[in-house]
Amino acid sequence: MLYTRKGDDGKTATFGCDQRISKGSAIAEALGSLDEVNSFLGVVKMKASQQTDSDLKNLAATLHQVQENLFIIQAEVAGADKSISVEKVKEAEMLVDKIEKTLPPIKTFFISGGSELAASFDFARTLARRAERRVVAVSEEKRVKVSAHTLAYLNRLSSLLYALARLSNHIYGKNEESPKY
Repeated sequence: MLYTRKGDDGKTATFGCDQRISKGSAIAEALGSLDEVNSFLGVVKMKASQQTDSDLKNLAATLHQVQENLFIIQAEVAGADKSISVEKVKEAEMLVDKIEKTLPPIKTFFISGGSELAASFDFARTLARRAERRVVAVSEEKRVKVSAHTLAYLNRLSSLLYALARLSNHIYGKNEESPKY
């Protein structure tokens, strides 16, 4: 059954916790934001897998791993005894470093767009930043214990998504447009 009626009063439960929390609580907001970025990455993964360029097509596997990592973070924020390892943070850093070597250096901010895939990665980046802010807030309020590696991974995730947006535009020959201010 897809419904239980247990949340009809505006409360929900988290992993390993008998206590019910408000669906409007900081923890529920953090979990919802993580779920939102994970779901949108599913859309981006599908778009990447449909690309003709093999470098972009192969990103689907990378995005799947990011989604797996987000499930670990969601479990941690929900109170499970799980967290992101330092190795996962380093994997994200290595991916960003590898991508950056193929791109011109950043000298300014860029207006989102170019290719559809790049715009999707950029939107995913903004969702990841919001999720990071929500998880940091829950951590700072000491509502749940969030590991330093998890916080670092969330910070790297937005960098990775930004790098992937730039890479997508680069592969499609789309120029990055700077704001005119």
